Amino acid sequence: MDSATFFASCFLQLVRLPRFDAVISMTSPPLISVLAAVFSRRWAARLMLWVMDLNPDEAMAAGWLRERSATARLLERCLRYSLEGAQAIIALDRFMKERIATKGIEEGKIRVIPPWSHDSAVCHDPEGRASFRRHHGQEGKFVVTYSGNHSPCHPLDTLLAAAGCLSRRQDIGFCFIGGGSEFARVQRLAGHGGLGNVLCLPYQPFDQFSASLSAADLHVVVMGDPFVGIVHPCKIYNILRLGIPFLYIGPPESHVTEMLPPEAVGRWAHLFRHGDVEGVAQCIERCADSGLQRSEQEIQVGRRFSQKLLLPRMVELLENRVNAPDAGASGFTAYAGR
Repeated sequence: MDSATFFASCFLQLVRLPRFDAVISMTSPPLISVLAAVFSRRWAARLMLWVMDLNPDEAMAAGWLRERSATARLLERCLRYSLEGAQAIIALDRFMKERIATKGIEEGKIRVIPPWSHDSAVCHDPEGRASFRRHHGQEGKFVVTYSGNHSPCHPLDTLLAAAGCLSRRQDIGFCFIGGGSEFARVQRLAGHGGLGNVLCLPYQPFDQFSASLSAADLHVVVMGDPFVGIVHPCKIYNILRLGIPFLYIGPPESHVTEMLPPEAVGRWAHLFRHGDVEGVAQCIERCADSGLQRSEQEIQVGRRFSQKLLLPRMVELLENRVNAPDAGASGFTAYAGR
């Protein structure tokens, strides 16, 4: 009902708007790009599609939708309608670009521009780190943090099982920050499953973002095996900016593994497959016992994904499309997304 009323309100608002020459649409909430494509054609406007995730691909990979069902086929046609109607498509990584191209979309109009780190809002905050850890009873511990959406796209079973294996270590704490469909399950396991070393917190206010991220000694990035090219591990960029070592649980071929220099693996980036509970637990113990430090090399890698570098690339692409010879005279641009 929430989605239906949101789409209805968007449609009514678009009907009342004057003509636009360019429309920039995201893909969140799912298939909002269809409305953007419909009105772009009505206005003879240029459509630029900024793909955050792919649906119904995500729903099918998660098992929420049967691949050959009538609903799946209808939603797939809706997605292709918006992809085919776009003059430019911005994918977040190579895998997403390849997945879009397999839908019969011309590769020439697909550009890869990763999302950037929050340069103005995220920095290493020693005072905020100490305050956050003190406030949440994490002082004197080696803190392993997963911060972000808790969903089937990012299965946390391996990490939770590793936390259970390490429950005897009073000096190692696990902090789960965020929300989503799986957050309640993590809370139940922490509260009723005997995982006293697990702390669950809701999404933190934006002004506390640096403090909560800086409070970690080891961050965790998780990618579900079927979701490569469908969703994007956006949390990696702020982690790289802070230079805090991270543990990746996911398929060996993904955007996370592709972006790493070979010398990073085993130093400030630790890579594991889903189900390798023993390997993950042993790695966390080694990291806790060795006293990990922030990595300047990691920070250097993170600078490749800074807002300062990537935002101008986005602006250049949009300006080139809007100001092409057959673009409208007014230059007005509409934006569709939540």
